[in-house]
Amino acid sequence: MARLRALRGSIDNIDAAVIHMLAERFRCTQEVGRLKARHHLPPADPAREAEQIARLRRLALDARLDPDFAEKFLAFVIREVIRHHEAFPRGHESAPALAGGVAR
Repeated sequence: MARLRALRGSIDNIDAAVIHMLAERFRCTQEVGRLKARHHLPPADPAREAEQIARLRRLALDARLDPDFAEKFLAFVIREVIRHHEAFPRGHESAPALAGGVAR
């Protein structure tokens, strides 16, 4: 039981780190959204998305993680990022408030 508690403690720490990393990622992508709006760029960038998917699949294989899972996870993140970017009016730097960097 001590080993189980220790493993669960490590899992809890990893989950906390993942949440903090996602929060930071979305703070960065919000700034990207502001820049795209300011420069009249579209919210989505299919070429960049394809590059990122290929990159993440390679990273997943290197880490012995299912690349299909990694791709699905990135697809979810990309959908959220695009949703955030669409919240920024074209040519403006502000958008509706997004709690914790994630649109509600």
